[in-house]
Amino acid sequence: MVVAEPLLLWNARVLDGRGSGATERRAVQLRDGRIAEIGVAEGEPPEGALDLEGRTLMPGLVDAHLHVYSHTDRSPGFGPCLPKAGEEPRPDELGFFVLANTARALLDAGITTVRDVGAYDCEAIVLRRGIELGLVEGPRILSCGKIISATSAGGRLFGTMYREADGPDEVRKAVREQLRAGADFIKVMATGARSVERENPEPAQLTREELSAIVDEAHRLGIRVAAHAEGLSGTRVALDAGVDTIEHGLALHRAPELLASMAERGTVLVPTLTTFHDLAERFADLFAPVLRRAGQAPARGDLPDADGRPRRGRHDRDGLRQRPARSSAIELGRMADGGLPSLEALVTAGLGSARALGLEDEIGTVEPGKVADILVVDGYPAEDVRVLLDRERIWLVLKDGRA
Repeated sequence: MVVAEPLLLWNARVLDGRGSGATERRAVQLRDGRIAEIGVAEGEPPEGALDLEGRTLMPGLVDAHLHVYSHTDRSPGFGPCLPKAGEEPRPDELGFFVLANTARALLDAGITTVRDVGAYDCEAIVLRRGIELGLVEGPRILSCGKIISATSAGGRLFGTMYREADGPDEVRKAVREQLRAGADFIKVMATGARSVERENPEPAQLTREELSAIVDEAHRLGIRVAAHAEGLSGTRVALDAGVDTIEHGLALHRAPELLASMAERGTVLVPTLTTFHDLAERFADLFAPVLRRAGQAPARGDLPDADGRPRRGRHDRDGLRQRPARSSAIELGRMADGGLPSLEALVTAGLGSARALGLEDEIGTVEPGKVADILVVDGYPAEDVRVLLDRERIWLVLKDGRA
């Protein structure tokens, strides 16, 4: 569908993304890429208006935790099939076509903003630039560049996704390098990863001095810091250092005092429920048996920890932001399964995640003055967020007021 500006969206059921129920028969005027005004749709639609016929209009989804890179084995549906033995070698440059398909697939799913939390060779920054220049259609992308990590076993596995650094001065330099490369925020490995055989995800991977130096350098320059943090010990150190978001936070439901402190300070939790379900189920056979036996890696034993967090975090929705859908609305369904009502889950997919990115003044709700990132759906996701899983129900996606 080709949509031109200015645009009047007529007869919409509007979910504004702030947690209240829908308002019916709204007229939403878009101008210069923003929402200009919202009024009542009375009578017949004016000439040139787009009649939504009562469909649900809501904020575009915000994915606050996604690794945007071109590995074809992690791009089902929009990457090529895995190579067969004996076939012609594939040039590395094909990865850029996978990136372009990824960007289009995200928009088609209603995701208008993505926070990239680590990509090989800073591919997400390349894709971001391609979108900005109009070479490919895709969501707004914020990227961390490379993840800052201590010298670690994970660095051997993840290679160019990591920038290994040791000592306060070296980690400060690593922060500056990411900003020089075009990063929008900083990502740090506060703990090891359960998916790495020779890493322990419980203790802090970086020292207090190193984490404090990273946060101080980033905040001095007005940049936010996201911390991969699984175990409680490392999470405490990251929170003491003043990070802005906790990624995963697998054990946080066991420490309600930390959740309360995060809510009070406005620290954002990005729990990534689907990540742990995928790794415990869909990708379980890809991990070393020793990881599954030890319960160290993404095994089924992790799922109660993961699923407990929405229930424990409900006491302060505005203080504990959940992560939204990835390339589909599966994450929102996981939240509902974990006890979060559909209407609250939708808030996390828009305004909550926008706060995680520091963009709550621009995106995440449908109200005058905000950027016109809009999703129009056949159905009512406030009653069941799983409506968003059906791509046939995604009727229209606008980013900056354009389809």
